[in-house]
Amino acid sequence: MDVEPRIRILADHVANQISAGEVVERPASVVKELVENALDAGARSIDIELRNGGKTLIRVTDDGEGMGRADALLALDRHATSKIRHVEDLASVASFGFRGEALPSIAAVSRFELVTSPLAGGPGTEVRVESGRILSSNEAARQPGTTVTVRSLFHSVPARAKFLRKSAAETRAASEAVVLLALVNLPVGFRLTSNGRELMNLAPVSSPADRVAELWGAAEAAGLLAIDREAAGIRVAGLIQRPDEAKPAGGRRYLFVNGRPFRDRALLKVVDDAYRTTVASDLRPSVFLYLGVPAGGVDVNVHPSKAQVRFQDEDAVYAAVFETVRSRLADITSTPVLRERTVGPSLASQPDVESPAGASDRTPPPQLALFVSRAEADSAVLEQVSLDPAIADRDPARSGPWQIQDAYILMPTRGGLLVIDQHSAHERILYEQTMQRFAGAAGESQRLLFPITLRLSPPEYSAAEELAGMLRVLGFEFEGFGERTLIVHAVPLLHPRFDAEASLRAVIHELAHGSELVNSARNQHERIAKSLACKAAIKAGQRLARAEMQDLVDRLFATELPGHDVHGRPTVLRLTPNELARRFGRS
Repeated sequence: MDVEPRIRILADHVANQISAGEVVERPASVVKELVENALDAGARSIDIELRNGGKTLIRVTDDGEGMGRADALLALDRHATSKIRHVEDLASVASFGFRGEALPSIAAVSRFELVTSPLAGGPGTEVRVESGRILSSNEAARQPGTTVTVRSLFHSVPARAKFLRKSAAETRAASEAVVLLALVNLPVGFRLTSNGRELMNLAPVSSPADRVAELWGAAEAAGLLAIDREAAGIRVAGLIQRPDEAKPAGGRRYLFVNGRPFRDRALLKVVDDAYRTTVASDLRPSVFLYLGVPAGGVDVNVHPSKAQVRFQDEDAVYAAVFETVRSRLADITSTPVLRERTVGPSLASQPDVESPAGASDRTPPPQLALFVSRAEADSAVLEQVSLDPAIADRDPARSGPWQIQDAYILMPTRGGLLVIDQHSAHERILYEQTMQRFAGAAGESQRLLFPITLRLSPPEYSAAEELAGMLRVLGFEFEGFGERTLIVHAVPLLHPRFDAEASLRAVIHELAHGSELVNSARNQHERIAKSLACKAAIKAGQRLARAEMQDLVDRLFATELPGHDVHGRPTVLRLTPNELARRFGRS
């Protein structure tokens, strides 16, 4: 007796509904698929209309190449495509998807209508589908292009419909899908409306910065820096946020590869590593990265919705991103300021002709006050800067660095006035100096005539023993003396004001017990360098001689990233002539 078979071939409309579970998660998924199809068809203008967050209606209209009747009907068959001929094509397909790939899945769970007309000429076609079944196919009048209307999404699958979120949330998700595609398709115009209200109207643009300005305003775009670098066939282009513009709430972070948006937490972590020591650890700067890799160097088919990709040489891509971002951050403060370095020869070698002997350490009297506040562009964030009238009237070519409040250094330049935080600046210098010593650079140290004795707690003593070799590279030489005591025989020569005992004790304590600063470091070398720079740098409240100020400024602008200290705080603020004129009502 034959046993009735238990395995059956699913009907097409059932298979399509299962497939829809992968492709159509929510209205935003439908918007994404339909807009991508329009882009693949060469559209230069795309109109998206939503009602009730897309649950009631989604309509996407484009001016692309359109389709004839035969292609319109084939586009609603599963696995029908104009983009693929051989299995090898999957590795190098340049389009977003395969024209019509998602249409049967969408049509299987909605009331669906396709109206299209070919660019090559001929009659238009209208196809109506409900829950995967074609109801009619007729000629229709239409300009070249395609309009797809999706009504009552998931009406045939109520179990899926009940998991949709409120209309406002679905509208936001659909808007974000359009934003992603607008950021990577700059020559295309996009218009998005919801319940008759226009949410987005983007004209074609020529640069990512212009698109950002359209989406979020000119101020947002002004805080971004352009990047573009290619090495070993990997191109890294786009926009990154100026460190001083980063906000605690986190920035906008978008990744694209070969024209496709994707997600990659590890790659964003690489970006954050490149920003390290230029922003505080809790800040996440905005980034718009456009990666270009050779054909076959990226697999875009590892995720059903192509939200994730896999790189053939992941390490090379990550290294290219890190180097591009890091080098651009190094440029933003060093290049402009170095070109505007102090006018005339260094005043470190000039006598103090402005004041009596010994008076070069004195803060100029507050006889002329220049009030400045936090500005939008070239920031000025000191509450009050005091200038001696004699200095203010003097030729800038003979004006040198001046200290105010025993904390800030004023430096006239051709481009205006620099205000330098002496502690932050010295932190940056010492941090990079320490990292260079770890990399093999020579450094000075001195043997102590009277050794220093340090009594430590158990965790501190353990940390000192563990890190003795690394600290020795920096010039600290010590040995255990029992009962958790260290005898320090040599210390580095960092600067004349260096308090070796207090700094070493503070560094060991921080490394033993941790802190936000050292815990954010990538490795042990960086932990030590950050801690030592912070503890050993000259402090606010210490008066500096003219030569010391000049030397500090010169050494700061010789570093890789002079604009920020190890905490990510700014070291230099610049008042441009335009800002000064505006503050004095002359602009």
